[in-house]
Amino acid sequence: MILLVHMLFGAAIGSVITNPLLAIILALLGHYFLDIFPHVEYSIDNLQNKNWKKILPDAAKVFMDFTAALLAIFLLSKNQPIIYFCAMVAIIPDGLTMAHYVFPKLGLAAHDKFHGEKIHYLTKQKKFPVFWRIATQVLAVGISIAILT
Repeated sequence: MILLVHMLFGAAIGSVITNPLLAIILALLGHYFLDIFPHVEYSIDNLQNKNWKKILPDAAKVFMDFTAALLAIFLLSKNQPIIYFCAMVAIIPDGLTMAHYVFPKLGLAAHDKFHGEKIHYLTKQKKFPVFWRIATQVLAVGISIAILT
């Protein structure tokens, strides 16, 4: 799933859960929950293959997505610090995956296997039509926006 979806979902959790520790835990778990459903992802082939000459367009997409998420949270939420913190926590699993590919000796292989193979199992085993892969993200964004506003 793209960062915007994870960040909005994490922000929505942070906006409704009054216990900050519980909000942070649920924002992290929310990432794995969303990744169970069919979704569109960034290509990480250049990162996995350490093809640094071709990584700039991929990094630009991620940066624009991250920036759009922050802007949406700013415009839609009450802008409490916990909301932004939960949005950042919600993207930690993808950050760990990226760190594993860039620095394979960090000891993140177990997380990569859990996140990449166990959580994404269904979406990697079956070919879902693009419509359903996008629809799940639109639904998650819609629910998140409804909660944030």
